Amino acid sequence: MPCLYITTNVNLDAVDADPIYAETTQALSSIIGKPQHLVMVVMKGSTEIWFNENREAAAYAEVVSMGGINRQVKRKLIGAIGKILETHLSIPTTRFFLKVYDTTAIPSKL
Repeated sequence: MPCLYITTNVNLDAVDADPIYAETTQALSSIIGKPQHLVMVVMKGSTEIWFNENREAAAYAEVVSMGGINRQVKRKLIGAIGKILETHLSIPTTRFFLKVYDTTAIPSKL
């Protein structure tokens, strides 16, 4: 189950978040190769973010997935999610940071 956590300093109260949820869900599903019904998206706004010595619109996000992550997938995720945030929240792609984490990359000691 891929999960996307988005934290931004943009106030989301007046934002129609449905297109963001729909587009990020579709992007994760198609890029990682998991069914859409298994994708979770969590978004939190109005969080203090200081980046490049200012508080202009910015976002930090994390993708956690059980498999399906490689270098090419990471690049595609950065591009797709960055474009969605730029389109819907006016966050420049230069003010967006994405951490991608594959839980199957850690060896199990069971």
